[in-house]
This record gives sequence, C-alpha cells and structure tokens, in this order.
Amino acid sequence: MSRYLGECIDSVLAQDYPRIEYLVVDGGSTDGSLELLERYHDRLSYTTGPDRGPSDAIHKGFRQAKGEILAWLNADDTLLPGAVGTAASYLSSHPEIDVVYGEGWWIDENGATIRRYPTQPFDARLLERDCFICQPAAFLRASSYRRCELDPLNRSFDYDLWVRMTKAGFRFAHIGEYLANSRMHRGAMTISQRLPLFRATMDLLRRHYGYVPLSWIFGYTAYRIDYRDQFFEPLQPSLWKYLAALLVGLCWNRRHPFRFLGEWLATPIRYVFRKRKRG
Repeated sequence: MSRYLGECIDSVLAQDYPRIEYLVVDGGSTDGSLELLERYHDRLSYTTGPDRGPSDAIHKGFRQAKGEILAWLNADDTLLPGAVGTAASYLSSHPEIDVVYGEGWWIDENGATIRRYPTQPFDARLLERDCFICQPAAFLRASSYRRCELDPLNRSFDYDLWVRMTKAGFRFAHIGEYLANSRMHRGAMTISQRLPLFRATMDLLRRHYGYVPLSWIFGYTAYRIDYRDQFFEPLQPSLWKYLAALLVGLCWNRRHPFRFLGEWLATPIRYVFRKRKRG
C-alpha cells in the first residue's frame, strides 16, 4: 500500500487537533513503505515486523497507545480536515457516549469521490444485518475499548468489534459531519479477499445472532457463481442465483430454516439485488 501511505499519513499530520499520538504498525513491508515512514520519523512512531493480519496490527497499536481517544486508518484511507477535533469535541461534550462515528466518502485509487459511504444513524437491530459504520470515521474512548478489545485474528475485525460492543451495552452516536475517506480499489481487502470476507462476516452473524440474513446469503451465493466483486462489477441477479440462495441459506441457518424460508419467500429478487448492489 506504499502508493497510498503518504496521503494517509499527511491526512493525519494535517489535522488541527494539537495532541495526536500517531503510531504506525507495519507488517514487514518490502514495497518502499519503510523508507517512506522514515521520512516522517520525527512526526510519528512506527514499528515493523510480522503480524497475523490487519486486526492483529491494530490490536498491537492500541495496546501501545496512551491517548484517551482511539482511532485507526488503513494505509489506503484518509481523514478529512478537522476530523479528529470534531470527534474529540463531541466525546468531550457527551461523556455518556463510547463510540462516535461520522459520514464518509468512498473514493477511488486516484482519490476521486465515488459516492457517499452508506452510513446510518445507530440502530442495534440494523447492525444485525449490515455494518453501516464507516470505520475510518469512527472514534472510540480508550477506556471503553480496553473492556472490549479487537479480536486479533478476526477478518471482520471492525464489524465484530461494533457488534460485541453493542451487545455489551456500549453506546454509539452518529454525527452528520464528513470525517474520512474509505478507498475502494482492486487491491483493497474488501475486493481482493471477497470470498474469505464473506465467510468471516457470515460466521460473525451466525455466532453473534444465530442467523445470517438473506442479503448476505444472496451476495455470497452470487459471488460463488460468477465472482463479480459486487462493487466495481455490480451483482447480476438471476432466477438460478435466487434459487441457489435458498439452498445455501438453509445450510447456513439450520437452526432457523422456517425463518429463512419466510424471508426468502417474502423478498422479491429485485429487492435482494438492490440491497447487495451497494457492495
């Protein structure tokens, strides 16, 4: 991700908030990232070495961090001007809130805006069906995070964290300000690791809620059939995919077959397509 790393770093260093502890955890890059990081050595701290994936790296960074508010950026994402100050001000004036998240944009590999990230006001029931929190636009109280840390091995790390914090009673708030850009490109984990991420998310939903909604089942089934990434290559619905999704969904929802059958019968194929088209 060295192509995007400088822009990511600059977006943090350009924040107007005066007290930022900036830690970069590198997994042993050989693409020029370390040389780039060294140019910023007087403005951030970095470590490098093998890890077990992005969630493990973030977990290590948060264990080192000393601040009262935590946030993380993947190397290809960026903060928008004033994001840190906006989040810190909100959490300072709302002591009852554990996590605050704002609006975000999807951007392409060149930084051009694709469209708005599909965030939603916080709703615990909606979280059972979709991860609507824009992760780079989310800020957590460190004291809250220490009681519900990231799973270092979970591929759906941010979604899993939000679900576990919600179930543990932590409080979330959504604000309307745009705080971050989430970059979508062919090398992004969301695109390049589509199949394992589908499985990880479906495992997460079944583990936490005992049920995998049709929207995820349909997207997973369609991907197994045509391998379209469902972002740059929109999902193409068909009767065959819809029928196949019934069998796949019954396998994933063995404990709730009638619930899934009811959802499948009540959901027209065009509606399923519209829900999963967002990516």
